[in-house]
Amino acid sequence: MGKRVLVVDDEKLIVKGIRFSLEQDGMEVDCAYDGEEALEKAKNNSYDIILLDVMLPKMDGFEVCQQIRGFSNVPIVMLTAKGDDMDKILGLDNGADDYITKPFNILEVKARIKAIMRRTGRKEEEKNDTRVIESRDMKLDCDGRRVYIQNREINLTAKEFEVLELLMKNPNKVYSRESLLKLIWGSDYPGDVRTVDVHIRRLREKIETVPSEPMYVHTKWGVGYYFA
Repeated sequence: MGKRVLVVDDEKLIVKGIRFSLEQDGMEVDCAYDGEEALEKAKNNSYDIILLDVMLPKMDGFEVCQQIRGFSNVPIVMLTAKGDDMDKILGLDNGADDYITKPFNILEVKARIKAIMRRTGRKEEEKNDTRVIESRDMKLDCDGRRVYIQNREINLTAKEFEVLELLMKNPNKVYSRESLLKLIWGSDYPGDVRTVDVHIRRLREKIETVPSEPMYVHTKWGVGYYFA
């Protein structure tokens, strides 16, 4: 069964081009042209990935992304016309998994989508004896891709979950930012290690009682991050 993609952009020619190209690869594509329509479709449908433009009428892409994160962990790739680093980091802060800067080559878009889907698919199909990992008050359900602290579910993005899962499965092993970037985002990811820092900070804000004094995800200064 083909993957289902939601493409959100107010430039109809861009949407048409992306839709045509993805459909050529057997994907099912829905389209939205403003933030409110995108949010409504994300609520009422199940998607494998969402391509979300930053500059949208009615509600910008950052706000749409943030609201989607309130009810879904679907991978979200932000499309931004600006090359400014702060725009990219702001997108990650709001729960995006990746970003692509306009103007882009459709082959790059397709390659990025397929890379994310491959990683997501591998996680779902991976056979591992440890299906549930527990540490103190935290429980990580590998099959359900859910995290609980004191039996309360913590809503993580796909990338946040993958980072936490890797660290929890390898306690006390220190991973450099470069290693995490390669293992979680892939060797072909064009971003830099600040992507890792943003996700670790956001993860701590969700799972740590005092993010500046973490109990779970620690920093080994000058080396990287580890789970204790």
